[in-house]
Amino acid sequence: MLDIPSISSIVAAVGVLIGVVFTVLELRDLVKTRRVDLVTRLYSTFGSTEFVEAWEKIRTRESVDDFDAYKKKHGLSEYIQVCTLFEGIGILLDRRLIDNDLADDLFGVPVRLAWERMRVLIQEDRKQTNEPGTFEWFEYLYNKMQKREQRQASKTA
Repeated sequence: MLDIPSISSIVAAVGVLIGVVFTVLELRDLVKTRRVDLVTRLYSTFGSTEFVEAWEKIRTRESVDDFDAYKKKHGLSEYIQVCTLFEGIGILLDRRLIDNDLADDLFGVPVRLAWERMRVLIQEDRKQTNEPGTFEWFEYLYNKMQKREQRQASKTA
C-alpha cells in the first residue's frame, strides 16, 4: 500500500505534467495567433489606399525596359513600395512564418503581375547598383508561387 509521501509525490508529478501539457498547448495557440495577426497586418497594408494607389500606377503604366528612363519619368516611390512589400512577404515565406498556400491565396495574382511587369527594371537596378540581391526575396516569392501554380495545374490535368 502507498503511504502519504508517495501519494503526495505522485500527485505533484501529475500536477507538473498537466501544467507542462497546458503550457505547450497555450504556446502553440499563441504562435498560431501571432501568425494570423502577422498575415492580417500584411493584408491590411496590401489593401491600404497608399499601397493600392502605388500598385495601380505600376499596373497601368506602359511597359518600360529601361530603368533610367523609368526612374526619370516616374521616380522610384511606387516601384520601391510595391517591391518592398512583396520582398517582406518573400522573407516571411522563406522563414516559414507564413505558408506558401496562404501567401499564394492572398497575394498570388498581384505578385505574379508585379514581378512580370517589374522584372526587367529589377534586373537593371541590380546591374546598375552592383547589388545582385536587390529584391531577391520578391523573386523568391514569385518563383515559389509559380511552382505552386504548376503543381496545381499538373494535379488537375
